[in-house]
Amino acid sequence: MISKCLAIAILATASISGAASAQTATNQVASTTSATTHKVGEWRASKLANVDVYNEANEKIGSIHDVIVDRSGKVANVILGVGGVLGLGEHYVAVAFDKLKWVDQPVTSTTASTTSAPPNAPAPTSAPDSATRTTTGAATTTTTTTTTSASKSWYPDHAVLSASKDELKAMPEFKY
Repeated sequence: MISKCLAIAILATASISGAASAQTATNQVASTTSATTHKVGEWRASKLANVDVYNEANEKIGSIHDVIVDRSGKVANVILGVGGVLGLGEHYVAVAFDKLKWVDQPVTSTTASTTSAPPNAPAPTSAPDSATRTTTGAATTTTTTTTTSASKSWYPDHAVLSASKDELKAMPEFKY
């Protein structure tokens, strides 16, 4: 009977120490390989899909269709969809990730309008938060700017590539 109790005690001790050892190993792995929060400059790959790509003249030349990652986890290529309408007839091309310039701010567009205003018209006293108005003589110029909130840092607003839409269409098609 004593040997039976001793065997149960030894077995219980061994299972407790095994569980503690497994828990310690799990804690060590978790502390070295897992992240608990998003860091600035890190993007969710799932959010890169459908990000628009522009050339340096601010003309949209395509959008990101997919991201190709190598075995080490490094992004090798970005697959761009070029041309087509509503996703039909798109031509997919692979572009090296480092060829894209990532931009967090929206594409800037400046709208200038010249309207006749009376020469003695007072300057506007208040403008909406997203617009700046400048009055000079008989012409009014309105420049629209957009601000981006810090919460959108999970992915960039758009990318810029030094290529034209025609150059991308001329590239060999990427095959899955």
